[in-house]
Amino acid sequence: MTMIKSLSDFPLISTARLKITPLLDGDVSAFQRLTDDPSITDVVEFLPTPFTELDALHLLRTQDENNCFLGAWLGEDLVGTVGIHLRKQDRLEIGYWVGTRFQGLGYAHEATSAVIAELTRLYDGLEIIAECRLENAASWNLLQKLGFRSTGERGHRPGRALLTMTGISPRWRVAAPSPQR
Repeated sequence: MTMIKSLSDFPLISTARLKITPLLDGDVSAFQRLTDDPSITDVVEFLPTPFTELDALHLLRTQDENNCFLGAWLGEDLVGTVGIHLRKQDRLEIGYWVGTRFQGLGYAHEATSAVIAELTRLYDGLEIIAECRLENAASWNLLQKLGFRSTGERGHRPGRALLTMTGISPRWRVAAPSPQR
């Protein structure tokens, strides 16, 4: 099994339509243009409105061994973002957003399922979780399609339910990174 040192070392993934890669400082303008949309900033509680290039740069610079933002690219267009966050050394949280003009075209499913598949290739043992607002039917349906099920618990963000991948083969689970020596 291949291990990565940290989430910031997440490898490039190619799907049928997308290239998925960690977002870097050079991606700030594309990241800002994608994210500065009230349909995104109003539902992702840590995103300010408006979402400026300075906000984009600050968020990208929060990436470290426990936090990574991946860009889903269709050619030169950034269509979406998938975030991966290590929580309490035993859970990986995954989240995502897709630009308005790219919604409803399957990019969120394609990118998120590819990231989950890569996580399961790289790790073995951590639980994969997500949080979702109950009223966000599109995201709720996508998470269920990916294999997530509600735990019946509240998420750590206001107004969100906690979901976990259950009833899925062990390949859908990830493991904690090896301790640094």
